[in-house]
Amino acid sequence: MFYEVSKAVLSPILHGYFDIETSGLENVPEDGPAILAANHLSFLDSFFIPLVVDRRVTYVAKAEYFEHWYSRIFFKSWGQIPIKRDGGEASENALEAAAEVLERGELFGIYPEGTRSPDGNLHKGHTGVARLALRSGAPVIPVGVAGTREVLPKGKRMPNRGDVHVRFGSPMQFSDRTSSKSERLLLRSITDEVMFEIAALSGQEYHDSYANHANAYSAALEDLAESRIRMTEATSAKADDDAAELAATG
Repeated sequence: MFYEVSKAVLSPILHGYFDIETSGLENVPEDGPAILAANHLSFLDSFFIPLVVDRRVTYVAKAEYFEHWYSRIFFKSWGQIPIKRDGGEASENALEAAAEVLERGELFGIYPEGTRSPDGNLHKGHTGVARLALRSGAPVIPVGVAGTREVLPKGKRMPNRGDVHVRFGSPMQFSDRTSSKSERLLLRSITDEVMFEIAALSGQEYHDSYANHANAYSAALEDLAESRIRMTEATSAKADDDAAELAATG
């Protein structure tokens, strides 16, 4: 009930503040289970996709979002499922939660990249989307989102006004997919097919590296740059001290 009411309230607000363009909505089935697999550019992605889809969309969300009572009420009311991302059982727990949603004949949203893109590019997908498709038999609807990174960059609290595009691709069915190759290669092949369709819809450049690895690399570069700045400042300060001491003795 809260989901429907809050969506009815938020819809005119978001449509009034942002210029939201959608295409391919006819590819989302009117009933029955389906997996909405999208790129991930901003925290707002999980609002814009359900906003434009008539049916309820459920995601798994970071457990940290449920720590405060007000955010816990909001996310649970929107059907989000808390998942702790640390520990070896985290991915299996997420898969079980998603399978239950699909078994009820509902829509489940997933970001195969696993986290928001650190650079705006589309990164290599994790194979959870393939595991879920094979296990449930549900079709995968690729989704390409554009513009959300600009309206709400990571770390920014208040969104900017701007254009947002949400494009839904044709359903992809993998329930009968078999291969003489190993399961690992089958899962990778399916995941790569999904990511290729997402890239075509989002217009992003594809990078064959995981987003979390790119995050770590970017953080390492920032740390290196800060270290160099500190070294430069320390060297400059020492040079100034030496010059001052030389002037004093002269």
